[in-house]
Amino acid sequence: MSSIAAVGRQSVEVLYTHAHKGIITAGEMTVMGVEAVKAGVTDMVKGRFSWTEFLLQVWFMLRVSLAPTIMVAIPFGVIISVQIGAVASQIGASSFSGAVNGIGILRQAAPLVTSLMISGVVGSAITSDLGARTVREEIDALKVMGISPIQRLVAPRVFAALLVSVVLTFVVAMTSMVTAYIMNVGGGSISSGTYMSSFVSFAQTNDLLLAQFKALIFGFVATIVASHKGLGASGGPKGVADAVNQAVVLAVIILSIINLAITQAYVMLVDTGL
Repeated sequence: MSSIAAVGRQSVEVLYTHAHKGIITAGEMTVMGVEAVKAGVTDMVKGRFSWTEFLLQVWFMLRVSLAPTIMVAIPFGVIISVQIGAVASQIGASSFSGAVNGIGILRQAAPLVTSLMISGVVGSAITSDLGARTVREEIDALKVMGISPIQRLVAPRVFAALLVSVVLTFVVAMTSMVTAYIMNVGGGSISSGTYMSSFVSFAQTNDLLLAQFKALIFGFVATIVASHKGLGASGGPKGVADAVNQAVVLAVIILSIINLAITQAYVMLVDTGL
């Protein structure tokens, strides 16, 4: 019985330690996010925002993520069109394929692919960049000179990620919808007029706004997670690699939870007319 009690105490201690670390990490990320937004907005108002760094980060993020985003969006469009087309044919509702494809892509596929690209491609690049600066003590040098790393490095990356997230969502939506259109209309399962008519009739502006809202949230959260892990890296190159791995995994988990929460809230509040 004593051994069982010891194992139980150890398990409780481990759970408490991990929960405590998780709460501290969440608090640090929240503080960093607030400080980054505050610093960015303040610098913009005072005319001292680092627009050069902002534009460099926008170009860098688009350069590393645009091609992978398109390559991932095409299979998503194929899968959605094939699966929905097969079910629609079985129940005799092929005429509604355009509506279902459009809604599915706008509400789920576009923000989902964007979140994967932002957390996996952009987030890992941000973590590795800031992590390398941290282990080389460049971040400490900035602090010694009285320069805030959050103001100088994190804020421009946050606002750049917001813009890039919106752009990538448009790219994913257009690529997936064009792919789905080609698969359905080109395959002869439905006419072009019927497909577009159902899409226009059921797809709403709110669906696109939902996708863009998700993209902004995903870009912000993924950038904060990546920046936090990068600035907290230690232990040389291995520490940077560990920080990149932690940032990607944590960002994907958080974004999945946020996506579920936003989708459920949208269905409850918007689709019901409330």
